[in-house]
Amino acid sequence: MAQKEGGIVKKGYEESMAMAKSLLEEFELPAGLLPLGKVVEVGFVRSSGYMWIIQEKKVEHEFKMISKLVSYDTEIDGYIEKKRIKKLKGVKAKELMLWPPVGQIKVDDPPTGKIHFKSFAGIVKTFPVEAFAAGQ
Repeated sequence: MAQKEGGIVKKGYEESMAMAKSLLEEFELPAGLLPLGKVVEVGFVRSSGYMWIIQEKKVEHEFKMISKLVSYDTEIDGYIEKKRIKKLKGVKAKELMLWPPVGQIKVDDPPTGKIHFKSFAGIVKTFPVEAFAAGQ
């Protein structure tokens, strides 16, 4: 895949999780934003910001502080930049009986304590950043 050319790739659970956590930290995103399962590969192309995550199986996680159920597919990818992931694929948030895909995640800059999730349909949901801290 052309998007992955020149990318740094980490394979195996330990190395992949370490890289995923370091990317969230480097780009000032909440550490618990991607509560992943058995990750087998993480990659990142610094020149374009393209990143991808492959895990053995789909993971569903409930962010208890905001009572939100989120689904993480076996393959997740998007473009990461400071306080933002855009063109995100593989993440869905449950709204009533539907699972609309999340297309963009953005943390306010300057910081207001808010994080915004935008679906491909243009629906935006805003939550407190601390709801996505590690361990939530």
